[in-house]
Amino acid sequence: MAARQRRRGRWAVHVAAALLTSAVLAQVPGLAVGAGVEEAAETPVPMTPVPTAPMPTVPVLTAPMPTVPVPTAAAAPVVPPALSASPDPQPALGVYLHYSPLGVLRMAGISRWLDGRHLRVGRTYLPGDRWSNIEGAPGFLDAWANWRRERADRMLVLNVPMLERNEEGLSDAEVRGLLRRGAAGEFDPHYRRLAERLVDLGVPDTVLVLGWEMNGITYTHRCGPDPEAWKTYWNRIVTTMRSVPGQRFRFDFTPSRGRDAVPWTDCYPGDATVDIIGMDAYDQPQGLSFDGQVTEPYGLQTHVDFAKEHGKPISFPEWGLFRNGDNPEYMRRMLAWIDVHKPLYHSITDYCPHGVWQCGRNPKAAEVYRSVLSGRSEPVPVPSPVPTPRPAPTAPPHPECSPLDLGDWVEHWLGGRLCIRFDWWSRFR
Repeated sequence: MAARQRRRGRWAVHVAAALLTSAVLAQVPGLAVGAGVEEAAETPVPMTPVPTAPMPTVPVLTAPMPTVPVPTAAAAPVVPPALSASPDPQPALGVYLHYSPLGVLRMAGISRWLDGRHLRVGRTYLPGDRWSNIEGAPGFLDAWANWRRERADRMLVLNVPMLERNEEGLSDAEVRGLLRRGAAGEFDPHYRRLAERLVDLGVPDTVLVLGWEMNGITYTHRCGPDPEAWKTYWNRIVTTMRSVPGQRFRFDFTPSRGRDAVPWTDCYPGDATVDIIGMDAYDQPQGLSFDGQVTEPYGLQTHVDFAKEHGKPISFPEWGLFRNGDNPEYMRRMLAWIDVHKPLYHSITDYCPHGVWQCGRNPKAAEVYRSVLSGRSEPVPVPSPVPTPRPAPTAPPHPECSPLDLGDWVEHWLGGRLCIRFDWWSRFR
């Protein structure tokens, strides 16, 4: 999703730093939430890169996958109750500031920048390099759990990878094999340990953004190589975590906006194991207007309609600026969209090029964000544009060649359709 600045192999260093910071926070009264820091000189580490130009996937013929039963606990899994209404009529506000305890410390600074606006959402990620970190390494989540427990109206949102080596560029064949192993139950113990750790930390109501941006090509936990295995595996993870006594987890199904590598609706695992339908939505590709982001296939309007059809609240775990630079119009329209459609929560990604507080490249958009969310002005409601169907051509536009239908996304990047001449074979005689 967002532009990658992190380098592989550095997770161990970051985790060690996080554990050390967490230990310091635990020993100094008040530091976990009240102190905060001004804008840090250190560049925040992004979590979720977006491919510059998504490429179409090539279908791979495989044998049908045998049906694998979803595990059942000795007792029926505890299904969490309906989401309770918040005393705040506005969506819960979060800002992604850093995945380590630094993210907790920085909340006070951005809250002051927003004229005292309270951040109700704390957002962080589990490292996806190895299973021990996906289980929630001891000490890694302590500062976040402390922050969540201090106020009843707060929400901890945790991105959870579905596979280790999550950013190592594994092939589709490798991913397919791993998804099938997960669907067969091989990785269940890792998620049971994570659930037990979250309950022990006193945050049994954590929102889990499981296998985010599964419709893309960035992550090992992507859906495209085997959607049926992916959905079965998702259901196993949710069933396993819900079987842990004391849990009240919410599971957030969050694709990236648009079609990407596969339609994200093809990856939806079912209403029984999804509590929230999210979307990671950045201002891209270059030149695409906000109206285009609304009406594109599997875009913002599809997100709203799909969630309504399934009776689920929506969320925006990640959103922000990107390919179109310092774009105040995008910022104004996205905040208006949020105001109209009332997601359960939303969280801008606050590092360059996406952010508004820790990134100095976007002063115009930052002023819009600050003005609206500090309460100094109200966003203008933006109705959803109604897409106009394209009229069918009465005659082939290229009589000397045959156009190829590569899909809207590829054609957008190419600037039009590819057309193969009828006499192409003559060039090879």
